[in-house]
Amino acid sequence: MAKKEENVYDFLLETGKKLAEKNMGALFVIADSKKFEGTYEILYPQIIRDQRIFEKGCQELILKLAELDGAFLIGEDGSLVAFGARIKQSKVLPGYGTKHAAATGITGNIQDSTAILVSEETRWTKVFKNGEIILEVDTAKAPKKEINKVVSFLTDNDTALLATAGASAAIMGVIPVVIVSGTYLVIKAAAEVVKKNWKK
Repeated sequence: MAKKEENVYDFLLETGKKLAEKNMGALFVIADSKKFEGTYEILYPQIIRDQRIFEKGCQELILKLAELDGAFLIGEDGSLVAFGARIKQSKVLPGYGTKHAAATGITGNIQDSTAILVSEETRWTKVFKNGEIILEVDTAKAPKKEINKVVSFLTDNDTALLATAGASAAIMGVIPVVIVSGTYLVIKAAAEVVKKNWKK
């Protein structure tokens, strides 16, 4: 996996942590920029264009823009494609709201996309791939080293995160929740992917 994409995940999870600490929510969708075409509508005038999320001051700007409705669409290279975007192909996730529906829908429709959803209610971060939640983590409390393991898991299918958590039981469906350094990490939905990589 390209280092740039790893940096994107790291940046967005760190931004998500700051949002969670402020009891704010957001939805970030990461994909090849070209694949976003036709998948969303803009809810607000795009006051910034051709911006990379790594540029100075961009994280503070994202923290402010997170107060608006809609998703952030981020290219794999860190380009900010859009903010305040309404996802056209949402898929209802029973018991959850519109951001969950948007994350489920877009990751189910754009191949190799990932959605990172920060919940303002629970302060947890959920990661979606292929239209499903693959993990949840309490990013507000998770130490940086555990966030780094989440990034490695997402970019390289690195199972060190699971091994550290003693998650072999979770993978086999014995327990749905494991403790990671005093924080909760829930691993679900991506069992087939995880099992495949666990056996390597």
